[in-house]
Amino acid sequence: MSLASESWAVLADLLGPHGPVVNGVRAYTPSDFSVHFFLQIAVIIGVCRLVGWLGQRFLKQPQVVGEMIAGVLLGPSLLGLFFPEFQNALFPKETRNILYVGAQLGVGLYMFIVGLTLRLDHFQSKARSAAMVSAAGILAPFLFAVLITPTLLTVPGLFAPGISNGNATLFMGACIALTAFPMLARIINENGLAHSSLGTLTLTAGAFDDAASWCVLALVLAAFGAGPGVAVIAIGGAVLYAAFMLLLGRRLLAPLGRAVERRGSMSMQVLAITIALFCLSAFLMDAIGIHAIFGGFLIGVCMPRGLFVEQIKEKVEPIAVVLLLPMFFTYSGLNTRLDMVNSLDLLLLALGILAVSIMAKFGACYAAARIAGEDNRTALGIGALMNSRGLMELIIINIGLQKGIIQPALFSMLVLMAVITTVMATPLFEAVYGRRARASGLLEPVDPTLARAG
Repeated sequence: MSLASESWAVLADLLGPHGPVVNGVRAYTPSDFSVHFFLQIAVIIGVCRLVGWLGQRFLKQPQVVGEMIAGVLLGPSLLGLFFPEFQNALFPKETRNILYVGAQLGVGLYMFIVGLTLRLDHFQSKARSAAMVSAAGILAPFLFAVLITPTLLTVPGLFAPGISNGNATLFMGACIALTAFPMLARIINENGLAHSSLGTLTLTAGAFDDAASWCVLALVLAAFGAGPGVAVIAIGGAVLYAAFMLLLGRRLLAPLGRAVERRGSMSMQVLAITIALFCLSAFLMDAIGIHAIFGGFLIGVCMPRGLFVEQIKEKVEPIAVVLLLPMFFTYSGLNTRLDMVNSLDLLLLALGILAVSIMAKFGACYAAARIAGEDNRTALGIGALMNSRGLMELIIINIGLQKGIIQPALFSMLVLMAVITTVMATPLFEAVYGRRARASGLLEPVDPTLARAG
């Protein structure tokens, strides 16, 4: 036996299940999950940082885009394609629930931090533009979905057999309307837009568009057997909770900020209370059927500003960004296959969906920003950022696949659309707005330290 074969045999023995045999299958023990978890995290962090660095160095992409691609590479699309035994041993299905929990904690904490840094004064000054961009980013994709869905329904193997035109249209509209909220937040941070009115406007419009897409998905799921109560609870609960937090939340949370200011730093007790409140907010939004990230973002928006924000970012952000968030990208990547578009007809359909998605999102948001009074370059920059879809798209289409709304071929086409629109967001933004805005002093230069830190 060769050295490579012996090494693989040892690794396979370490990663294999060691529990009792049940119905002819050996079960995993708690210690097996622990062994997998630590190795998975080491591999995830290493690959995400490496691919992120390569993307920054050679493709001028933010760290976050590299991490998104790294997540897909660790799944069946690359690692599983060339080394299926190793990929299955490293990420067995039995361990993915643990990875899922870490993924949700990571993306939720990151969106909590994004909410903390949101400039509400910018939003108030740009409320009209944000509302118009958000409305256009929702309405136009659904209009395009009305036009293209009847054609897609004629192609076998895309949608579930017997699905109605209305449900298929709603699902396609939600997919096209989606903006990658967590991805957009990191692109904005890494490109020096966090404190700009353009960044706040785009992030706010993206948040509303994502929330609307999740609400539409709740309606489709209700039609697929979950019942109308699912949609009522999701939409009604989200509106009530958001209204409560925005009207009363900041006042109720203000004592946390005062405690930090009096002490000059954040005590462990205040940190514990803050994290517990974040978890409760994420739980509420997840439980009603929207998503934990909106709970994290919303309570972050309502938290006190000043020293409180600085202390939270110092204590929480490094762990969220470096350790937890890559788990989110990897978990989604494990459910992604790019080898399903395997014929010319399907490739042409995929390119058509991509073109329609760009026209519906980039074009509509650009037009809305112009109508709202933004200059041409600013409107182009907004359209470029809003066109990014990222792994929020992968999440929603994974739900569609798991629930039987769509089939693998259409799933793969939408994956391609998500990856391409995300990769093109930063270079397109720089071309139409970023470089000239930084040269004229309208935007702060990109902080290379921030970019490297991701």
